Amino acid sequence: MINTTLGNIGHLSVIVAFVASLVSFYAYLIATLAQQKQNLPLEQSWKRFARISFYVHSLAVVSVITTLFIIIYQHRYEYYYAWSHSSKNLPVYYMISCFWEGQEGSFLLWIFWHVLLGIVLIHTNKFWENSVMTVFALVQAFLTSMILGVVFFNTFKVGSSPFILMREAMDVPIFKLNSNFIPEDGKGLNPLLQNYWMIIHPPTLFMGFAATLVPFAYCIAGLWLRQYREWVRPALPWALFAAAVLGLGILMGGYWAYETLNFGGYWNWDPVENAVYVPWLVLVASIHTMISFKNSSKALKTAMILVISTFILILYATFLTRSGILGNASVHSFTDLGLSGQLLLYLLVFAALSKILLIIRWKEIPITREEISTYSREFWVFMGVLTLCLAGFQVLFTTSIPVYNKIAESMGFILNIALPANQVEHYTKFQLWFAILIALLSGTGQFFWWKKIDKATLQRALAIPLTITFLATALGITLAQIQKPTFMLLLLASIYTIVANATILLNMLRKQTFKLTGGAIAHMGIGLMLIGILFSAGYSKVISKNTTGLLYSKEFPDEMNTDNILLWLNQPTKMGDYYLTYSGTYLDAKKFPTYLKKSWVIATSDPNKVIAKQDIHHEGKTYFKQGDTIQIYPENTYYKVDYRDKQGRVFSLFPRAQINPTMGLLASPDIKRELTKDLYTHVSSIPDPTQEKEWSKTEEHKVALKDTFFLNDYVAVLDKIERLNASQILNPIGMKEQLTEQDAAVQAHIRLLGKEKTFEVRPTFYIKGQMIGRLPEIIEELGVKITFLNILPNENKFVFGVNTTQKDYIIMKAVEKPLINILWIGTLLVMIGFSVAIYRRYAEFMKIRNKGMEVQTPVSQHDKTLENA
Repeated sequence: MINTTLGNIGHLSVIVAFVASLVSFYAYLIATLAQQKQNLPLEQSWKRFARISFYVHSLAVVSVITTLFIIIYQHRYEYYYAWSHSSKNLPVYYMISCFWEGQEGSFLLWIFWHVLLGIVLIHTNKFWENSVMTVFALVQAFLTSMILGVVFFNTFKVGSSPFILMREAMDVPIFKLNSNFIPEDGKGLNPLLQNYWMIIHPPTLFMGFAATLVPFAYCIAGLWLRQYREWVRPALPWALFAAAVLGLGILMGGYWAYETLNFGGYWNWDPVENAVYVPWLVLVASIHTMISFKNSSKALKTAMILVISTFILILYATFLTRSGILGNASVHSFTDLGLSGQLLLYLLVFAALSKILLIIRWKEIPITREEISTYSREFWVFMGVLTLCLAGFQVLFTTSIPVYNKIAESMGFILNIALPANQVEHYTKFQLWFAILIALLSGTGQFFWWKKIDKATLQRALAIPLTITFLATALGITLAQIQKPTFMLLLLASIYTIVANATILLNMLRKQTFKLTGGAIAHMGIGLMLIGILFSAGYSKVISKNTTGLLYSKEFPDEMNTDNILLWLNQPTKMGDYYLTYSGTYLDAKKFPTYLKKSWVIATSDPNKVIAKQDIHHEGKTYFKQGDTIQIYPENTYYKVDYRDKQGRVFSLFPRAQINPTMGLLASPDIKRELTKDLYTHVSSIPDPTQEKEWSKTEEHKVALKDTFFLNDYVAVLDKIERLNASQILNPIGMKEQLTEQDAAVQAHIRLLGKEKTFEVRPTFYIKGQMIGRLPEIIEELGVKITFLNILPNENKFVFGVNTTQKDYIIMKAVEKPLINILWIGTLLVMIGFSVAIYRRYAEFMKIRNKGMEVQTPVSQHDKTLENA
């Protein structure tokens, strides 16, 4: 029976969450107006009501999340969301990933983080609560509307509900015949998302999205309350937190791409990647302007513009990725669920409100008339901010090409501007120069310490770092044999920012001012990341070159024929400094510590289950007995490739692949990680598993016990014929019923003597009732199928049929990525730097806030709080 109760609870919770957010918005709005008029009783009354409404909203959001996860976890496939994104075979941790694979689930994740952040804000800053939470509640109302799933007047749809039933979502005949039909299983989670990074990457990324709302809300509140200076102090720790978390989310996504996709890197300049990268750049720029204002009262207007722009760009990124406007331009974008109008409205409302408020208050915002000197920190901060914004604009301009085309189409003419054919080359040629400038500026700017210094002092400060930089760069260029001038400059700039910031760091540590080291540590991390990117991307080396001089296929692109190596099953092949042996196909099985060889098992009609042909052992322990049913994860096939290097060291890699009905071959790499490099491998072509193998004509052999005969260049020996009990017969695909005790079955034991390995073959001949059946044995390694054809009792001989086919093979690509670990070390340093900076700024904020709460009299409390907030 269809369970509609869960869906009704979930949908009701969504409605309650939406209404409560609107009520909370209105109540906080009235409380803020009362606060401006210093009407304390009215303010407190509406604030209490607003809090209650927000808590109701929070509980309703938790109810929605709980209900949806129960539907997924209990395999309630009457619901379209559960059917679309999950399956019974998924482990629990991937069911969590199912939750946010779809648009509705990811919106819920975003809403949930806003709930947590809102509760934190309510309990950490009383003065700003009313105005900041007004913005928060309004944003929550817009976000919650995205999952309402309500249709007005049979035409106007608001949101897409995750609680819609299959019969409501799909117009297929089965639901007309039986409206209560429930599918046996779901479509399952996209296999590319079945990765541990997909359990933690989306929550981290959406926490970063959510956190950008906090500085935006403080900025809007500051403009609203005319607290133009005061909003910066409480907003700065949150801006740092947002930049750290959003940056971490981006880096996790890059690492997931490196481990899961096969384009050979961690960043492909995909439009969806760009849509997140640009707000992060602008957010980092805004942090620098906020710090500049705190220390010198300069750049306040710039800080406001950048903080507002960051949040608007987050909304723009959401519109790009979820409206369907990108079409086929991105592999990451969501399909359009009919929300493009809502998303555009969401974007335009907040862009318009913030812009109007900024324009109204523009002349009141205080500015400093003091001239900025070239030898001041403000000048270098301005140059850095300008560089970050220009870098973001360049990416945004190209990424938005589909938007330009859509706008032109809506105005009645065709633009047809195409995205760059080689987007990696296009973006890199610009971003490389921005990276050089940012590295140079982040190294030099640290020496000014927010004060003007003269030319002579600067020269003395830079003398040692520059000397070390030039020596280290010269050594690096020589050892790495760098010849491109742009790469030389990038290496120089990267080393310079590391050395310069290390100098500053050492000075701070000598003065025991560790809490001030966040910027220096983060900038050192950026320098290390740039070096890691330079070598791992710029000097990656394909070592799987085709040295045979033959084309694998005329249908393959040139790169496939030249940069990939053909590996036949069990045939050692030389590749650079390695000898490779493709050792067969493997499966991922439950309750087995490693991968399970396909030849050890028999497939069944259930794709999630196989039967063990033999006892299966690993490191002396028996995991499965012959005939046991084994649960597997069938989406991917793993291709074992054994490596032996010059020193005789042996290791194995298991690149995986699957054939997708719509996308073709989806291959994921396996990586051998070493201290100075990664060996990155993935399959590029495999025999199509959906096609039947072409077998040769049957060659018959009459054989007596202990006879020797030849099979496909192998010597074969018939060792014995064994009569089987019904319980000993496996039930593979093709046998509709298990044999009974009244039926007869015999199995031949044949040894095939190879050069390096002996194979055991056991074809079966059985009689069931009046019917004769045969279970052939296929040896994938040899491309041989042996069938027990007949028994000749008068001659004491047995007849076997032999068929041959092309041996299994893979075409594989292998790439060495030097010094990629420097990139990952750099990301760690950046996160440490952000953490130190967040701690420092939050401690400063709490100190000032607590000081502001120490008031003399009730009458002066409001003004005193304004002064110190």
